[in-house]
Parts: sequence; structure tokens; C-alpha cells
Amino acid sequence: MEKKLRKFYIALVFIFIYAPIFVLILYSFNDSRLKGSFTKFTFKWYIELFNDKEVLTSLYYTIVVAVLTTIISTFIGTVTSIGIRYMNRSSKFIILNLNYIPVLNPDIVIALSLMVLYKVFGIDYGFLTLLTSHIVFTCPYVILSVYPKLKAMNKFLPEAAMDLGATPFYALRKVILPEIKQGIYAGALLVFTLSLDDFVIAYFNSGNGVVNLSTQIYSMARKGINPSINALSTLMFLAMLILLVVINKKSKEGVLYD
Repeated sequence: MEKKLRKFYIALVFIFIYAPIFVLILYSFNDSRLKGSFTKFTFKWYIELFNDKEVLTSLYYTIVVAVLTTIISTFIGTVTSIGIRYMNRSSKFIILNLNYIPVLNPDIVIALSLMVLYKVFGIDYGFLTLLTSHIVFTCPYVILSVYPKLKAMNKFLPEAAMDLGATPFYALRKVILPEIKQGIYAGALLVFTLSLDDFVIAYFNSGNGVVNLSTQIYSMARKGINPSINALSTLMFLAMLILLVVINKKSKEGVLYD
């Protein structure tokens, strides 16, 4: 009896979480603009969505910024983590605690700080400010993903490889990176999803026609209820669901995790 009740409560929790999403998906196929009634099944809001140049442009910028942010932040975060690993104890303590601050800070604080910084240096808002802001925002998460793997690795392994004739770059490529690859993959995936999902950072640090999807959805919602927003949200949900399935499949195959 207790086991059945436990399953019932768990089911209620998941219904509470996912019911709004399923309702949104259902009404993305509704022919009527009214939310209170479902008239007939249609794909017209998806057709309207893909004919909207503003949405397609924002989708393009979202993907480009997310991919570039993932590559740059993962590289910077990985190199920084390796540097931190070989610092002395006091320097390591200071740097790691400084790295926690952007993670614990509210997004609005980081967004406003970056906005003021760009104003001070007279930098025009656009693609560069959006990309730079996302890199600054996500780098600490890469360090948090990669550093634990480095800490678990024997710090003398690279030295042993170089004593046996390996160059520093060869030791990095063949000794260090294979040991920390799981942390790098996890950090890269986290950065990609954070960049894809971001609203606050992008809202304050984009301009000149460069906006991401979340900002575009916000501006569309302010103009009134548009069912194409439901279609866009449905596609984003399905894209993240597919990504999650792929990640879980890779993790079971041992590609992402041991």
C-alpha cells in the first residue's frame, strides 16, 4: 500500500511539472487563437512560424552564439582548470572561490555589470557583446566541471610522461585530456544549454538587430497572444528532448562517462 502511494505521489509531481508543457504543445496545433477552446487540428502556426524572418534570424543567432560560446568557453575553462591544478594551495583557494562568485551571483547582476562595462568602453551592443557576455557567464561552469576530474588525476602523470620523452603538448594531448575528457564533455554540454536558454544576459547585452530566441519570444509575447509562440516553444522543447536522449544514450555507451 505504501509503495503504491509513493508511486501515486511521484506521478502527481510529474503531472504538475509537465502538464503545462503538454497543454502548450496541444494548443500549438489549435486552429483558433483563443486559448479556451480547441476547434480543429492544424499546422498553420508552424507554417507561419517558419515564414517569420525575425524568428528565423533569432534562431540563427541563438545557434551560432551557443556553438561559439561552447567552443571558446570550454577551451578557456579547460586551460584555466589545468593552470589552477598546478598552483600552490593558497592561490588555488583564492582562484576557486573567485570562480564561485559568478555562479552564485544572480544573472541580473552579471548582465548589468557587463552592460555598464560596455558603456564605459563605448562598445556598441550587438553580436560581439552578446557572444562575450555568454562566454563570461559560462566559463565558471566549465571550470566547475573540469577541475574535479583534474583533482582526481595524479598530478605527476604529465611529468612522468615528459621524463619518458614526451613533449609538453604531447603529454597534454595523450595524458591529461584523456583523463579529464568526461569533465570537458559535461562542461561543454552545460555551456551549450545555458547559452541556448539564456534570457537575462542577452536582454541587457544585445542590440543592432541581434537577439536570441528567448528575447524574441519575450518581444512577441508582449505584443499579444500569438499561437506561433506555442509552436516555437514546442520545437525548442522537442530539440532539448532529443539532445537529452542522445546524451543519455552516449553516457550508457560510456562515451561521456565511465
